[in-house]
Amino acid sequence: MAKKQLPIKEPSDNPEGKNMFGGKGFSWVYFLIIGLLLMQVFYTVMQPKPEEVSLSRFQRETLVNGDVDKIKIINKEVAEVYIKSEKLGQGMYAKIESGTEGPHIKVTIGSLENFEKMIAEAQKNGSDSQRFDLEYQERKDWMSDIMSWVLPFLLIIGIWIFFLNRMRPGGTGGMNPFDFGKSSAKAYKKETGSTTFSDVAGLEEVKVEVREIIDFLKKPERYTTLGAKIPKGVLLVGPPGTGKTLLAKAVAGEAGVPFYSMSGSEFVEMFVGVGASRVRDLFRKAKQSAPSIIFIDEIDAIGRSRGRAASFQSNDEKENTLNQLLTEMDGFEANAGVIVLGATNRSEILDRALLRPGRFDRQIFLDLPTLQERKAIFRVHTKPLKLARNFELETMSQQTPGFSGADIANICNEAALIAARKGKKSVGMQDFNDAIDRIVGGLENKTKIISDEEKKIVAYHEAGHATVSWYLPNADKLLKVSIVPRGKSLGAAWYLPEERSLYSKAQFEDRMCAALGGRVAEEVVFGEVTSGALDDLEKVTKQAYTMVAYYGLSKEIGNISFYDSTGQSENSFTKPFSEETAQRIDREVSKMVETAYKKTKSLLTKHRDELNKLAELLLDKEVVMKKDLELVFDVPEGKDKLVKT
Repeated sequence: MAKKQLPIKEPSDNPEGKNMFGGKGFSWVYFLIIGLLLMQVFYTVMQPKPEEVSLSRFQRETLVNGDVDKIKIINKEVAEVYIKSEKLGQGMYAKIESGTEGPHIKVTIGSLENFEKMIAEAQKNGSDSQRFDLEYQERKDWMSDIMSWVLPFLLIIGIWIFFLNRMRPGGTGGMNPFDFGKSSAKAYKKETGSTTFSDVAGLEEVKVEVREIIDFLKKPERYTTLGAKIPKGVLLVGPPGTGKTLLAKAVAGEAGVPFYSMSGSEFVEMFVGVGASRVRDLFRKAKQSAPSIIFIDEIDAIGRSRGRAASFQSNDEKENTLNQLLTEMDGFEANAGVIVLGATNRSEILDRALLRPGRFDRQIFLDLPTLQERKAIFRVHTKPLKLARNFELETMSQQTPGFSGADIANICNEAALIAARKGKKSVGMQDFNDAIDRIVGGLENKTKIISDEEKKIVAYHEAGHATVSWYLPNADKLLKVSIVPRGKSLGAAWYLPEERSLYSKAQFEDRMCAALGGRVAEEVVFGEVTSGALDDLEKVTKQAYTMVAYYGLSKEIGNISFYDSTGQSENSFTKPFSEETAQRIDREVSKMVETAYKKTKSLLTKHRDELNKLAELLLDKEVVMKKDLELVFDVPEGKDKLVKT
């Protein structure tokens, strides 16, 4: 019978949350500043405040009348004058109550020597009753002196703490700035509403492998009795939006063990040595909570190959962080019970030492979803939506080849927003189609003003794309054609590409012809071309270079590929081929594009009538669907009697 595992608490070096000075969040600094300010205020208020009198008035009204009892000269700058008791409460001293202790008047003397002469002359000319003594005192304002040097230091410390807190990950208060060498990862535990594997649509094969890791942590004896060892690392690799982070959230919700999550960029700061320190602290926490899982999202931020472009590195902070990660995953010290889960969409740039067995034992590739997986993803994301009866799950799944899970989630949300904007009570198929158009083509630009001549050119341009795509057997299937401006484009032809993994040379050539259809149509109809084919020419050029330099589909170059799957030449200044070979590649690419151009021109010349009909229909309706295209062309899609050259 398996023992029931008690809930594991995250280890903490400071369970009460106190900082190194015994307080929380540096509140003692603020209390100290407030206390000193209050002391200064009370000190100032409690001190007697004699009336300040000018030197001339003092001589004219007080000294001559013999009202002075004694004078204290403070720091050779100020004279504190004590008035005789019988004079208080009357005359110019009416505001001073009788019996009030002095000083009663404060006089700034200026020059001490001149002040003494003035007193001496007044006593010489006056009676004996007017004589008094001068007392000299050196007095220091201890509170002002203390505040003059304490407050600047406190202000500097406060500013320093503020900026250090800001430099911490998520650092707005409550953090000890002296802990920036510690990781900010927290242990996530299963709670109500947590993401589970049921929230991850598709990826069935991936979930099987990940479930095995979780099962190993929960029931290790099932595997250890056969001599198996727990994998130390699992790397999730795939294009953006395929569900790597979502799968990690599901693991956190299903595992039942402490799950520490951090981004790769959180390890590296402006301070040298912080990254390695955070890696050590993260693994120390995970080991104390073992069995546990560490998830590092975007691990390429610290796992980049150490041998690439070393001369461009300003410091080796990232390299030190990577070295510490390598040591923690598989070094001299045992790392039992801790599994590292990493995610990246750039596995080709990761260091080979990080990818070797013993560190990341498994690499799981998450590809773009297939048709069946897209159906499952649509089911998950349309579940909270109020769908109309005309919604067709099968049709939407077929119309979104090449879309990732994140793209599909965005389509569902955008469709709901469009339906709400139109005041509908449910989300229908048209809303989903509008959402796809909005995401792929951009926002419909109804206010964009174009002339009739430009509109005609755009109509023939898009009609050229559609005509070539319709008649070529290997081109993508045409879905609809539009001359409504969207985003930066003035029109678009929407295709439904087949889901295939391999492409032949003929298929590549037909795709190039379809891309050149717009530019060729302009030349056939108007006798000149415009700048509207910029995007088409870019696609054709890149595809031709890929065919020649990567896929070996050129007889001139032969069965040679210059593709670098390791990414080692990413920052290299030299090409992997000679200048002579570069010239041969350029010639072959130019020849390939020109051949496709001539083939496209021949096809459009032959089907000029259909091209004109479609362009006129576009000028009339602006958007032409596939059912209208079938009436225009009057032949099955992909059928043409043109002899292929």
